[in-house]
Amino acid sequence: MKIEPGYLYHIKEEFFKVFSSKKLMKNHENGGTRPTYFAIKEGDILWFIPISSKILKYDRIIRNKIKKYGVCNSILIREIFGKKHAILIQNAFPTLEKYIDHVHMINGCPIKVIESLETEILILKNY
Repeated sequence: MKIEPGYLYHIKEEFFKVFSSKKLMKNHENGGTRPTYFAIKEGDILWFIPISSKILKYDRIIRNKIKKYGVCNSILIREIFGKKHAILIQNAFPTLEKYIDHVHMINGCPIKVIESLETEILILKNY
């Protein structure tokens, strides 16, 4: 499978067994294929950034970081395909193509984030 930056993907369970860590988000919660990951590429490295629908949880974390540090550049809450999601830049991790299960699709169409959001994520990732 060719991985295209800017699209959303799901990671194989095998990755989480090979690279077991409490710092990685749990994969396939409640029997589903969550979370979804936003793909970016830096040179030869594929990075995957978790996307969460737990807006209230991450909004609280953002407010606490802003209160403590004056800024939060590790989590964004933005709209992706008509729904608000938390983009967890702080939880980005690299992986190989062999661990990608499939592209995230809605109504049979692969989901790609809009270019302005992709640019914003890339800027914050390299902050």
